[in-house]
Amino acid sequence: MALLAKGRIFVAAMVSVLALATGAQAGASCGKTGAGFEAWKPEFAAEAKAEGIGSKGLAALAGATYATRTISVDRGIHKAFSGSVEDFMKRRGGAAIISKGRALKKSNAALFSKIESNYGVSPGVLLAIWGMETGFGSAMGNQNTVSAILTLAYDCRRPEFFYPHAIAALKLVDRGALTASSVGAAHGEIGHTQFLPGNVLKYGVGSGNLRDKATALASTANFLKGHGWRAGGSAQSNIGAIAGWNSASVYQQAIARIATAIDGD
Repeated sequence: MALLAKGRIFVAAMVSVLALATGAQAGASCGKTGAGFEAWKPEFAAEAKAEGIGSKGLAALAGATYATRTISVDRGIHKAFSGSVEDFMKRRGGAAIISKGRALKKSNAALFSKIESNYGVSPGVLLAIWGMETGFGSAMGNQNTVSAILTLAYDCRRPEFFYPHAIAALKLVDRGALTASSVGAAHGEIGHTQFLPGNVLKYGVGSGNLRDKATALASTANFLKGHGWRAGGSAQSNIGAIAGWNSASVYQQAIARIATAIDGD
């Protein structure tokens, strides 16, 4: 879910995703720099193996490197969600998202109709998230996914949050949905709307290939439905479901405004 860089990313969703970490609660020691990352990997590998990670996932873990760019983005996360909703929308190109979103709604009418029929989620919010997260698929990221998510699981800032997502990423490698060389956004998010690995496991539909737009949009609708989206309600009345996607208030309000503008066309 996308996160180019999300403020306190997916906190609401994490309540359920933490169940992935069945026994080992991030027992491996954390670090504040990359100096201890290579020593940490065998510790985490033991925990991953206990979580059922197989040979492909363990090999991806062994080949992971400390992602300095991910740490840099993470340290600036609060600034990215600062200021008013109006300022945030200007920085993120809200007007352009609305304009292109309206056009894509028309050109993909059958797809959005099918998704709404299946999940009760209107097109506007999906287009708003899609546009906000990756510019409608034009910028899905070039950071190695396994390295990014493992770096954040190792980093002392929020290891308990990223631990289950790191386990999930390795499970996705075992399943063939990811590889050791797969790339995405700086926090390990995947695909058109930027799902964290744990949420791919929980809410991904169909093939689970989030780099396919139809799969990504349907999975996003499934996520929103799972977080309380009420069919027939406006984006503003479903702000709680949007908050499950991203905990930053300015992001939630921007998505609601953009969605309302797209659906009102």
